[in-house]
This record gives sequence, structure tokens and C-alpha cells, in this order.
Amino acid sequence: MSDIIDEIVDYASKKSKYAEARYIESEVNQFSMRDGSFQGGSSSRDMGYMIRVLNNSISIAYSDSQDFNEVKEVIDAAVESSMRPGKDKLNTESFGTAKWSVDARKKPADMSPEEKISVLKQMDSVMEETKCAVRMNHIIDAVTRTVYRNSNGSNIESESTRVAYFYMFGIMDGGNFEQSTGEYGSSSGYEYIESLNLQDIISDEAKVLRKAATAHRIEPGVMDVVVGPEISGIVAHESCGHPTEYDRIIGREGALAGESFLKVSNIPYKVGSEHVSVIDDPTVKGSFGYYMYDDEGVKARKRYLYHKGMTDEFILNRESAAILGKEPNGGGRSSGWDREPLARMSTTYIEPGDYTFDDLVSDIKNGVYIKSYTEWNIDDIRFNEKYVGKEAYRIRNGRIEEVVRRPIIETTTVKFYSSIDACGNDPKFFGGLCGKGDPEQGVPVWMGGPHVRLRGMYIK
Repeated sequence: MSDIIDEIVDYASKKSKYAEARYIESEVNQFSMRDGSFQGGSSSRDMGYMIRVLNNSISIAYSDSQDFNEVKEVIDAAVESSMRPGKDKLNTESFGTAKWSVDARKKPADMSPEEKISVLKQMDSVMEETKCAVRMNHIIDAVTRTVYRNSNGSNIESESTRVAYFYMFGIMDGGNFEQSTGEYGSSSGYEYIESLNLQDIISDEAKVLRKAATAHRIEPGVMDVVVGPEISGIVAHESCGHPTEYDRIIGREGALAGESFLKVSNIPYKVGSEHVSVIDDPTVKGSFGYYMYDDEGVKARKRYLYHKGMTDEFILNRESAAILGKEPNGGGRSSGWDREPLARMSTTYIEPGDYTFDDLVSDIKNGVYIKSYTEWNIDDIRFNEKYVGKEAYRIRNGRIEEVVRRPIIETTTVKFYSSIDACGNDPKFFGGLCGKGDPEQGVPVWMGGPHVRLRGMYIK
């Protein structure tokens, strides 16, 4: 592997101003159950090379061959393509030599397929006991090994392990249907799944849905709102993370995953109150989006996307960094060896504050607490958005009172962040696969934040 990738970079650099190569090898196992029936499982192994060269323009080639003579053919084709007239830019610096890995105590290889399936069976039994109308469980693990080299001396190697669990179930009560989904993921081994107390999570969610199904709807009006970490997390991801991916801002993703309400002409931009900052940090150990170097060999670091209500930094890969005239900041990610690295999120969250949950609630005379969501929507420039509550309660005179059904926040990104006057000290995170690009790439991410208080929101 290392010998071939060195040959690739050496050969391509003799024909180009700059050359780089990335080898990715992935082993993935996944198993599913639905309504008590095992739906099947799969194990796969995939490996190959991405080669990128820069001359007059950028050109990328892919190969899964271990025969260097065959790889040379795709390099030659990429070099020829890169000679066409163009003004492409690409950051070409070296970030040195490094090796990093994920600390996985209970590795996927240490768990038999039967042990993994038994987790699904246990959770399905819990759902059946709570009389759920629909029951789905899915478990997945992945081990990914990468080697990155470029013609300016970068040499980065890594091995990461990730595990994830997904569930969905529904409750029918009083003629009303409510459903719940949960996504949990970590860069670690199966010790993470064991730490989740999934039985309690699912049992508690079933109780929440039954109460929500028979609750009354709130009377529409302007009121104060406290939202839970599940909502602050999806807000951070969708209305901060995505619009600050610089390829969206310049329109490169416009026909694929959308653009951004942020434009080159209006940056810096006041997006919210001084009480809110949003961070994207790949270096949070154990997070589903964890990495120490990105898929372009760039050292990862914490990034303030919004800082005290203002745009601050953007998510950059090597290409967008060169366009902006900044150093890349570790945002280049791809889902596999045959996908180009795009500007992508990792662990995105609203920065915690100093308030306890009781502090946030006690100062509200007329309001609602929306702990979690059952539905969300946002437009393709990440500006107009909607969140429908799943577990929610009325707040009166600083006290949480009766359950209410599906309160709706329908607002804009600027209105949401501008309405925040306090952030809690209790961050929580949730896993997910974030889609982008064409062909579409799904990469693991974490999203989260603390409880957050918003003033004067219209709720219906």
C-alpha cells in the first residue's frame, strides 16, 4: 500500500505542478431488524486510491487496482485533463508527518455477528413490550484506514473505528400517531453502545409519545421558548454548519446540495445575538465526526463558525481555502476512496453558557419548553426553517406544566439566533450521517448543544 502510493505521487508529480494521493480502505458491518423480524446483515470491504493533480486546472482520478501499471493509465488521463485552460486554485502546502488512531476498547472484530444482532433483538423486545406500532433497529460499525501523501512532503496515516445505532418506532393512541427516531454514534468501539442504556432511552421515549399523542395543541401566539439539545443541535448543523461551508457560499454546491444565505458580498454578517456562538470541532474525542487530520492531510482544529452573533470562520477544504486566500482549516472530507474531498462539518454545536436548566425556565412567565423534535425542514439556502416539537411542555410563571402536542417554531436563521438570550451549561450530542455532493457522500457527524432560551418567538 505505502509503496504504491509513493510511486503514485512520484510519478504524478513529475508530470504536474502538484500531486497528491489518498488511499482508503474500509470494512463495514451492518445489521437490521423490523417488527421483530431480522432483515439481514452485510459485511463489505472496499479499498482504492484517489489521485489529484494541479496544472492549469485541477483533475482527479480514481483507481482500485493494486497494479501500478494500471494506475499509471488513470494518472496520465488526469494529467492530460489538467492541461486544459483554467484558473483553478488549490492549496498545496505540507502539514508534515503524523499517525493517529481511535481508541476502541471493544473492537468490531471482537464482537461476533450474533452478539451484534442480540443488541437489536433486545431493543426490539423493549419496543414490543411498550406496544409500539412500528419497530426498526439498525446497527453499524466501520473500520477505516487511510494513507495520504502529497508532492510537498505530507505523510499522514490513520485508523479509525466507528459504531452507530439507529432506531425508529411509532405509537398509536387516541386516534393519533406519533413516532420517534434516534441516532447515536461514536468514534470508538462497542463499549459506546453498551454505555448508552438503550433500554431506558427507548422505554422513556415510548412514554413520551403516548403522552404527546393525547395532549392538546398550544394556542398560537408570541411567547418565550426553551429548546433542548436535540433541537439546538439540528439548528447548529443545518443553519450554521451548512451555510458556512465555503463551497456553498460561492455556489459550487448550488445544483447539488444547495447554496447559502451568506454571500461573499455580505461577510462579515450579523446572524444573531451576542449570547450565541456556534463551533465546529473535529478534535472532540469520541465524537462520531472525530478526526485529527482531514482527508486532504490537513491538521484538524476547533473552528468558531458564528462568534458572539457574527460570522467568524468558514469550513474550508484545500480548494475553497485557496479561493478565499486563507489557510485550509481541516474541513476536507470524503466518504470513500472514489469521492472528492468536500468542505464538510464534523462536530457542530452551540457553545454552552453558564445557565442551569432551572435558570432558563424560572424567568419565563408565558412560554413553552420544546425538548425534542419530530420533524424539521429548512430551505436550500439554510434561511427559512421549521421545527415541530415531539416532547414539549407549557411553561407558566417559571414552572413546567402540562404536556402539549407538536408546538411549531417557524422562523428564519437570523430570527432564531437573534432571539437567544441565554445558553445552558448542559450540552448533549447526537449522531448522524450528513449528505452532500454528487455522487452523494454521507459522512458521520455529531450535532448538539445545551438547552437554549429564545425570547418572543411565534409558536403555533
